[in-house]
Amino acid sequence: MDAFTHLDALVAPLDRNNVDTDAIIPKQFLKSIQRSGFGPNAFDEWRYLDVGQPGQDCSARPKNPDFPLNQARFDGAQILLTRQNFGCGSSREHAPWALLDYGFRVILAESFADIFFNNCFKNGILPIVLPAAEIETLFQQTLATPGYRLSIDLPTQRIQCPDGRSIAFEVDAFRKECLLNGWDDIGLTLRHADAIRAFEAAHRERHPYFFR
Repeated sequence: MDAFTHLDALVAPLDRNNVDTDAIIPKQFLKSIQRSGFGPNAFDEWRYLDVGQPGQDCSARPKNPDFPLNQARFDGAQILLTRQNFGCGSSREHAPWALLDYGFRVILAESFADIFFNNCFKNGILPIVLPAAEIETLFQQTLATPGYRLSIDLPTQRIQCPDGRSIAFEVDAFRKECLLNGWDDIGLTLRHADAIRAFEAAHRERHPYFFR
């Protein structure tokens, strides 16, 4: 996965609590196990006025003009701002795949569902938990300021706001290291590729009858 160090990006607001994974990527799109291609169907039932199907061309579908991601001022946003318990519901990994494919690299929320939270780190998304008062301030500023951007610095664990405020955030040290280096679960394993190959060679030599 792509490493994450620093991001200066536009913020898109999703002013809802308890956004579940079926809302992030509806169940009919779960047939594919490819990690890409889900972006056009992220928040499908909220973004569009019809019912989406796998493989459908989304460019001609009628869009919901009231949904924030359909508003031109939020085009290209890479930071999603939301509320409590984001990513609840079923544990589908397709949810962070869809958000990443849409373009989001950071999610700011008051809280996250545990499995979704873990899946974000494994797929190159940085989920940041902030106090409710801080989230409310960011919502007010985002909605009041067209082109509102935040600067996220993972090494220092700081968020820089346009008004000069700097917000500290917490992140687990191991997850931070993985994001900084672009290590997903496979990448972590491949760090030990030489040792794995040496073990396999020695195992074959000691037990050749397993490989006849």
